[in-house]
Amino acid sequence: MEFVGTNEDEKYMKDAYRQAKKAYALGEVPIGCVIVHEGKAIGRGYNRRNTDKSTLAHAEITAIKRASKVIGDWRLEECTMYVTLEPCQMCAGAIVQARIPRVVMACMNPKAGCGGSVLNILDMPQFNHQVETVRGVMEEECSALLKTFFKELRIRNKLEKEVTEKI
Repeated sequence: MEFVGTNEDEKYMKDAYRQAKKAYALGEVPIGCVIVHEGKAIGRGYNRRNTDKSTLAHAEITAIKRASKVIGDWRLEECTMYVTLEPCQMCAGAIVQARIPRVVMACMNPKAGCGGSVLNILDMPQFNHQVETVRGVMEEECSALLKTFFKELRIRNKLEKEVTEKI
């Protein structure tokens, strides 16, 4: 199910974008996430896989952990998640498991996304929970940040390779 975003969606996606910029500042893939309950952000996260040396250090997983602590339950049934990039299979599975009813995504991930690109784990009738999705909120800004990051990463990798070859 896909619905149109609202002004409130843009407000919270800006918060998720700020989280993504924190990841960017660490040299991490700039992905940010915010979980909102009753008009209040209760869980935030940003990508820290390299920093934490953990496969699990995705923005969505961190935000889910933090929101669950605030709510006092693993079920986040009255929450909305805002994420700057379509969730991967692990994060999409965690969203379904947490019973989050609504996810707002900025941009899609055609190589690894599981909220509609490669798979749609968020809306599989075989599971006991399906997630309402909204796509494209602040897509241009979030996509530009990711493109800039990967362009800079390719340049860095090329320079490092050249230095290594000279040694």
